[in-house]
Amino acid sequence: MSQSTGMPGEMNRRQLLRRIGLTALAAGPGAGLLSACATAGSGSGAGSAPAAATPAATSAANPFGVDPGKPLEVVIFNGGNGDGYATGLHQPLYRKTYPRAEIKHVPTQKIGTQLRPRFVSGDVPDVVNNSGPEALDMAALTAEGHLADLSMLFDAPSVDDPGKKVRDTLVGGAHENSLIDGVPHVLNYTVAHRALWYNAKLFADKGWTVPRTWDAFLALGEETRRAGITLFAYPGQVGPFYQVWNLVYTAAKIGGNQVVIDIDNLADGAWTSPAVLASVTAWADLQARYGDKSYFGLDHTQTQVKHLQDKVAFYPCGSWLDNEMAKDKPDSFEYAIAPVPSVTATDKMPAEAIMVGVSEAFFVSAKGGNLAGGLEYLRIMLSREGARGYTERTKNLTVVNGVAEGLDLPPAVRSAARAQDAAGRNTITDARFESWYKELFDYSQTQTNAVMAGRATPEQFCANMQKKADEIKKDPSVTKQTRSV
Repeated sequence: MSQSTGMPGEMNRRQLLRRIGLTALAAGPGAGLLSACATAGSGSGAGSAPAAATPAATSAANPFGVDPGKPLEVVIFNGGNGDGYATGLHQPLYRKTYPRAEIKHVPTQKIGTQLRPRFVSGDVPDVVNNSGPEALDMAALTAEGHLADLSMLFDAPSVDDPGKKVRDTLVGGAHENSLIDGVPHVLNYTVAHRALWYNAKLFADKGWTVPRTWDAFLALGEETRRAGITLFAYPGQVGPFYQVWNLVYTAAKIGGNQVVIDIDNLADGAWTSPAVLASVTAWADLQARYGDKSYFGLDHTQTQVKHLQDKVAFYPCGSWLDNEMAKDKPDSFEYAIAPVPSVTATDKMPAEAIMVGVSEAFFVSAKGGNLAGGLEYLRIMLSREGARGYTERTKNLTVVNGVAEGLDLPPAVRSAARAQDAAGRNTITDARFESWYKELFDYSQTQTNAVMAGRATPEQFCANMQKKADEIKKDPSVTKQTRSV
């Protein structure tokens, strides 16, 4: 559970707009707006407006009092999962109940560019899938009162069983990861596995074994080199956060989940801990020995195509990867997932430990034109039909329990499920600083590129990250979050 320790009242409007990514130039008529980039995640903040008002009579079938004729605007990040699940599944399910409601569907790969000006002007959509490299900074949006309280959603009767609350149909952690200042504001819709992906067919053909130890990882590097294959690569342009995850989750494997919790809590010395230094040192050394600097100039799609061409053995990413590259994947490639190998003989977590978390953030605008409709749209997404259909279309598991049983899932999803089973309770917790502190997460990407390219030492990386974390910790305009698990 996250708790706010900051003082939102200490921020003026300019500071808030700066954190959203826009500064209003109110010098007179014709004054414009300056935009800046933002990153993804379910952020933090205070002062959000509660989703309390319901315009129509409520019932078990209509718990939020949806006006059946009111229009609804839905913005979907059209990335790896596409937007067909929205236009072909969730929106038709909404229209089935409310056939008079007009739905405006807005697909985009530039969430920030498209929506920042609208949140400043007040012309906001009702539902937003806040994902991708340009996702909005939800810390600032929450502080500005833009994110609706989803308590009503989690406490509402489920579509399939009115005797059950929505929250009781979800996997563990789904509700906890929605909390901002102890209040649910974000629905993370999918279960995500972040680790190393490889071609199972290639490994079978070559007789290679997935390494469980770092020594075995390096030894495999010699074999991949002889085969003309780069052992490991990540995209240095659009997608360096994949390697940020890798560094942080490897550190958790070495020192336990408290390493990640300390980083999220801006704890003194969190980034300079022995576990973080060991992780960064190991990855920087592996890159120097078996990497290829040309990948620092590529984006995620370009790097993923190289991976599909068997020019890269291991690629760090989340479990959306298979669906994202479905059109480019040859028959000779079969995605499989592997936990990061154990770095030391004294790692606190076993070799099987893998990161399992929730992702694909959705929120309802507190100041939108159809708050009740937005909440109902999310409730429909969390129905058996909505969740099962999503998995069928995107090959991603959702946070809804038991709806994927019996589905014909691709090898990548089956591989992730096996890895999760093998890990058991040894799962690496999700890092939340990426959404709680946008500035720190942005900075971590530039520092990751620097250390992996050899422009900074691992010690310098740790020192620089700690300095930035300390600056944010001391900044009274940044609302602080804390977690204990």
